[in-house]
Amino acid sequence: MSDVHSSTRQDAQSRGPIRRAMAASAIGNATEWFDYGIYSYGLTYISAALFPGSTAQATLFALATFAISFLVRPLGGLFWGPLGDRLGRKHVLALTIIIMSMATLLVGLLPSYASIGLWAPAALVALRMIQGFSTGGEYGGAATFMAEYAPDHKRGFCGSFLEFGTLAGFSLGAFLMLGCSVLLGNDAMHAWGWRLPFLVAAPLGVIGLYLRSKMEDTPVFRECAEASEREHHAGVPLRELFAHYWKPLLQLGGLVVALNVVNYVLLAYMPTFMKKELGMSDNLSLLLPLIGMLSMMVLLPFAGALSDRIGRKRVWWLSLVGIFVAAVPMFTLMSHGIAGALIGLAVLGLLYVPQLASISAMFPAMFPTQARYAGMAIAYNISTSIFGGTAPMVTDWLIGRTGSTLVPAYYMMGACAVGAVALLFVTETVGCSLRGREIPGAKTVAGSRREDAAHERLPEHRHA
Repeated sequence: MSDVHSSTRQDAQSRGPIRRAMAASAIGNATEWFDYGIYSYGLTYISAALFPGSTAQATLFALATFAISFLVRPLGGLFWGPLGDRLGRKHVLALTIIIMSMATLLVGLLPSYASIGLWAPAALVALRMIQGFSTGGEYGGAATFMAEYAPDHKRGFCGSFLEFGTLAGFSLGAFLMLGCSVLLGNDAMHAWGWRLPFLVAAPLGVIGLYLRSKMEDTPVFRECAEASEREHHAGVPLRELFAHYWKPLLQLGGLVVALNVVNYVLLAYMPTFMKKELGMSDNLSLLLPLIGMLSMMVLLPFAGALSDRIGRKRVWWLSLVGIFVAAVPMFTLMSHGIAGALIGLAVLGLLYVPQLASISAMFPAMFPTQARYAGMAIAYNISTSIFGGTAPMVTDWLIGRTGSTLVPAYYMMGACAVGAVALLFVTETVGCSLRGREIPGAKTVAGSRREDAAHERLPEHRHA
């Protein structure tokens, strides 16, 4: 009986740090996506307040500014990633969250174009670049932090809460912007109301800083640091990273093309699409995507747990093939009224959930401990900067050139095809330990290949 009580106490003690790690990781993602939520849902007001020109021109400028922040993310990944592998995950994550939140706060304090002219959009661009630079170290570090704390057999379930924080932050920002719009009215929102949601970023950053500063660094990182000599665990130089780990860098980059094109089209661009192309009202075009996001949040932990049982690759195949097949029918359905738009969004969101739920478990496992933060941050952010953050602007431009409202569907299908090619070469790592200096799953794959080769030689030996 005493053994049972002792085991129960040990389980409770181990669950405590894991839950705190989940909260500390998710709050950073929530802060990052809170910024995207208020920017995407306040795009009409921001463009009118800070940019010159007609409504269409100002909107395109605002979308381009949204994309600019993503172009800086690779530089952030190159800077923060190796730093996180040398100094530890928690120190870098504490810095990135406070920089992100302060940049978002300052956007809400910018003078308007009417007050200071071109200095207004210039200052916005500068703040978006700072935000993008800090974000370049945020997601890779948060996913690494979460994955290295989680038990091997529950990494998908635990990691899904990081993406829960993604949608929670985006939804909070969107609801705040929508709530202010409903309560204050159009005139007040254009005059000053759009600024209010940006001011909430400061307390979010302080909460995140507190949670992260109270955590120890991950057990996996501490073990690597203690077991190796100083020069061994001081991270991997960038030249060595690209020389020895180019395959997982390319594989992860390909997966991120699919992940983030779908992500930014469904989350960031959809309010603009529904208003401009489907002719919906301001509030309705904001509300329908939010309903879809809240439904996705409920399903994320279940999809993460499913990836622990059947594998990351299987849930990704389900998602990629499903979106490829359903994209055109669902976007066609969206043009047939409110009910059609809601059903189309719900189906695509449901098919996207398996990808989103499993990335925090899948992506960090593609690199060894000493190169995990840098490898993930660099590959993720380069691919995101080119294909993810630019997706709203490119989609909007292509619709304008072609006149087709099915452009987002074709764009998503192309991205899923790229992701499928990359997925063919990815090693399944479900249940694999992240400890050690080898890529998780590499020994298992090598061992199975040796066994296969031995079985192929058996008939020759029998014949001899």
